[in-house]
Amino acid sequence: MTTLSTKVIPYANEPFTNFALEDNVKAMQAAIAKVKGELGREYPLYIGAEKVMTEAKITSINPGNVDEVIGYVSKADQALAEKAMNTALETFESWKRVPARERAEYLFKAAALMRERKHEFSALMILESGKNYVEADVDTAEAIDFIEFYAREMIRLSGINETQPLVRIPGENNQISYIPLGVGVVIPPWNFPLAICVGMTVSAVVSGNTVLLKPASTTPVIAHKFVALMEEVGLPAGVINFIPGSGAEVGDYLTTHPKTRFISFTGSKEIGLRINRLAADVAPGQIWIKRVIAEMGGKDGIVVDETADLEAAAVAIVASAFGFQGQKCSAGSRAIIVESVYDEVVEKVVAYTNRLQSGLPELNFAAGPVIDKASYERILDYIEVGKSEGTVLIGGGKAEGNGYYIQPTVFGNVSGKARLMQEEIFGPVLAIAKAKDWKEAIAMYNDTEFGLTGSYFSTDEDRIAEALETVHCGNLYINRKCTGALVGVHPFGGFNMSGTDSKAGGYDYLMLLTQAKLTSRKV
Repeated sequence: MTTLSTKVIPYANEPFTNFALEDNVKAMQAAIAKVKGELGREYPLYIGAEKVMTEAKITSINPGNVDEVIGYVSKADQALAEKAMNTALETFESWKRVPARERAEYLFKAAALMRERKHEFSALMILESGKNYVEADVDTAEAIDFIEFYAREMIRLSGINETQPLVRIPGENNQISYIPLGVGVVIPPWNFPLAICVGMTVSAVVSGNTVLLKPASTTPVIAHKFVALMEEVGLPAGVINFIPGSGAEVGDYLTTHPKTRFISFTGSKEIGLRINRLAADVAPGQIWIKRVIAEMGGKDGIVVDETADLEAAAVAIVASAFGFQGQKCSAGSRAIIVESVYDEVVEKVVAYTNRLQSGLPELNFAAGPVIDKASYERILDYIEVGKSEGTVLIGGGKAEGNGYYIQPTVFGNVSGKARLMQEEIFGPVLAIAKAKDWKEAIAMYNDTEFGLTGSYFSTDEDRIAEALETVHCGNLYINRKCTGALVGVHPFGGFNMSGTDSKAGGYDYLMLLTQAKLTSRKV
């Protein structure tokens, strides 16, 4: 395998594609046409070297055009999940002995191939998840970032004694090494169906673990494309086992399995808490405490005081609220504005929101569909609730299209205790509240069970210093939007009910997937 030197090629974030250039638009259109020619295929499970086609299938559809089937993905049951577990256990015994640098080389090669095929991966996401060109491109770039970053991190971690030596004492040779945990269950979300799926999986794999990957049922085809890529680069069979299936059947079974060593999960608070509860029970034959790495969403907000650049604040509020239809755990679904500038900011927010046109993601409309019928109906229900909790400033209903389209919706004069301000909606709905001053605005921001991302807009350095100290969230941004974390730049993870604060894309993340072993030898 060709070696890529981390010294010669230092880590850098993957550049985003500039779709203001016509050539880049044409390249994406060509990729979409290519992917459309492959729609409707059937996809197998991966259990070791065996590709298993099952009679039961998950049907993946285009949320922007519900008559279009993306693919039919084989569906695992408990028997196949057990077979995959046994395969992963067997593979772990050899994979854990592969040197860290050699494991990292598989990732470097995968990143290079994904970079070559970037538009193909993005095009599939456009069709399967309803992302527009920019959102899909950023997702693919983040996937590449995760692969590159974690590969380098594993090499660094494996050489920790050389870079951070232990205290020396006469007569002993002491070393610490980070060894893998075992078999992990990886349960990624549908909203970043490539980036988060890839990041959760490769971080576990490069650490020396083997995994059972159970992708989201709404976006299993893009997950399969990633697994097929890892097979192509020569990753040994059984390191990644691809087992789409029901959460209630396969997910719960593997979470409670005595041989499961860890569960990596990104999704809703409710399912995250269920996984945490199930994993806490010790099954017969289990000899460890299972580790749970959970990112469970948020009710993120942007605070604006009267000293802020109000134009920049309004742009950030709209981008944070409506990027990918608000279907991000980092989405700024709340805006809390000091009353002296409330009307001015609200006017600007409504004007920018009014520019967002709804339509097919493959035609690169700014506002696309939400992911599925269940989300569609739930979000519309929240909009009806909002009509009794605030004032509809724009939107407020369905949008046209043969899919799950909802108008970008803004509510004004919403109480901080309202459901719109407290509950995660995960859709294109923004609630705006008024605060008497900046201190009350921060208090209103903190009045939530979540704590993932937040933004504070101000030009007063004393207030900014206070915000940095008191705004309680895992990722706090000053004078910028609250979405768009970059791997290695903005390690991502939240407080409270937002999860276990497992900083994805950060320098301590792989420690969650390894255990430190000290060896001490008398000399």
